[in-house]
Formats: sequence, structure tokens, C-alpha cells
Amino acid sequence: MRTLTYFVATSLDGFIADPKGGYGDFLFEGDHLTAQVEEYPDTLPAQAREAMGIDAPNQHFDTVLMGRATYQLPDGLPSPYPHLRQYVASTRLNTTPDDVEVVADPLAKVRELKAEPGDSGIWLCGGGRLAAALLPEIDELMLKIHPIVLGKGIPLFAGEFPTARFAKASTRIFDSGVVFASYTKADVG
Repeated sequence: MRTLTYFVATSLDGFIADPKGGYGDFLFEGDHLTAQVEEYPDTLPAQAREAMGIDAPNQHFDTVLMGRATYQLPDGLPSPYPHLRQYVASTRLNTTPDDVEVVADPLAKVRELKAEPGDSGIWLCGGGRLAAALLPEIDELMLKIHPIVLGKGIPLFAGEFPTARFAKASTRIFDSGVVFASYTKADVG
């Protein structure tokens, strides 16, 4: 069974971006970035992969799902992850390249993707409202916790959502101060 992983950077106070969707306050240098490049090259957008000379095969994911605001970031590309199947959750977006599919019902799409054969994962890239809507289907949280406090912005989960329990899977602390914390969905009951 394929799994849905919310792999995202967050501040200490639980924001994945500033109020305008920017992430310039997050750390873009350090040993945590080296680990991400080596272990999760599939999560790097095409422009970063090209600039860094990365042509590594996907290690964890073959599919990415993102919200419209994440997809339309100011410096965004029309096809940010051409090495993955790309889906954008939106009811307002009309135009995308052929390799980016717009889905109006992300929950149904995730359930369809999870039912496909294979063991490559599905990466939930952002944002907070989409993560809240998909919380019942999130199997793993992979949080890259940066040593910053934003005070306001786009929360890790935004809107109303049911309580969900996760169990700690692993924690890695880097010299940069960034912590990779991984959690798996806990059995309820």
C-alpha cells in the first residue's frame, strides 16, 4: 500500500511560511540541507536539482500533491517537479502544463493514488489547509523543524480538522539547529 507523507519545513512555532507564503527566513545552508539532498533528492524542485547538478533517482516518492498557493509561489515554475507525477489541489486554477494535473477533490485523489500498486510514496508538499483536509489520509509526518520563530504565517495545519495521533519514528538533530522529526500515524483505540 502506498503512503502519504507530509514532508515539510516548519518553524518552532508551527508555521510553514510567512503570512504571504514566503519561506526566506528558513535556513538554506547547513548539514540538514546536505542530508535532504542526499536522502530526499525527489523533494527538490527542478531549478534546485539543475543548479546543484542533481540527477539522482527518486528514493521515496513518485508523486507530489500541493495546494494552489504552494504551486503558484512567486518564484514557482509551471512544472516544479517534472521528475514526479504532479497534482495541484484547486477549484480555481485553470491552466497548467500537461504534466501537472489539477484536482478538485484532493481527498478522493489521494485515496485513488494510495490504492495503486507499488510502494513509492506520495509527497504532500503543502500547504496548511490542504494538510488539514488530508489529515485522515496522512500516514507519516516528516517535519524539518527550523530554529526560527515566525510569530505568524501559514500554519502546519490550517482550518478545522479531527484530532489525529502520531507516534515518534525518528529524530535527527543537525549542527545547523534544524531537527528532522518523523512520526507515523498511531493506531487509535
